[in-house]
Amino acid sequence: MNTNAPAYRRVASRFADTLYMVREDQWQNASPCNEWSAFDVAAHVIATHRRIYSMLNPDGIGGFDEDAPLPEQWSVAAAAIAEALDDPLLSHVPVRTRSGDRPFYALVEGLLLTDTLCHTWDLARAINANDELDPEAVAIAHAMLAELGDGIRVAGGFKEPIDPAVGADAQTVFLNFAGRRV
Repeated sequence: MNTNAPAYRRVASRFADTLYMVREDQWQNASPCNEWSAFDVAAHVIATHRRIYSMLNPDGIGGFDEDAPLPEQWSVAAAAIAEALDDPLLSHVPVRTRSGDRPFYALVEGLLLTDTLCHTWDLARAINANDELDPEAVAIAHAMLAELGDGIRVAGGFKEPIDPAVGADAQTVFLNFAGRRV
């Protein structure tokens, strides 16, 4: 139970750190992700957090507002997820996923961890910031994606895998599996 919560929290913190580094003139920078800009990547991560939270609480935490500052919107979405993870009852509420009902915390520690991790790298690359990812989170995310196999390669999902270079580090192998060129 909640075994990967610390890794998710580190990933969320690293995303926040990267998000707060984005200068106003960098929001339209291209990212490595599906031809999205830095703004698109950040907006997607925030919207995904809101969507996941709404599975737990249909009233949600409000809709995405393109006019509100992204760091402010991130703070609200991340705080809602963190509060739900900290609540022993809420974190275990079953939510419906493509693979059936799962406890809320499992969705956060799997899908949300993986999505946020990949997009932290995308955002860091878009703004030329440090793109080093949490090694434990990389291992967790890679194992989850590998288990899903080609099911992750759908429209709006991950691109085809790239063969990593011989001797590539775990982060590069993971990102290549997720269809990202490093």
